Amino acid sequence: MTHETEQPILQQIHDLVAEEHRLRTTHTGIGLNQAERNRLETLERSLDQAWDLLRQRRAADEFGTEA
Repeated sequence: MTHETEQPILQQIHDLVAEEHRLRTTHTGIGLNQAERNRLETLERSLDQAWDLLRQRRAADEFGTEA
């Protein structure tokens, strides 16, 4: 996998982490409302999926298969 093909996934991960961080730090000490908790859960699932995709693509590249 080249840097160019990794970049969109890495950018997505960066954006999701930034949003997660903003959500968590903005509400430190006051807690999250239900919509914010739902968004945080969605962010966490999306991050897991993005990291999995990146790992799959890197493994496919390493072993000469397609992900």
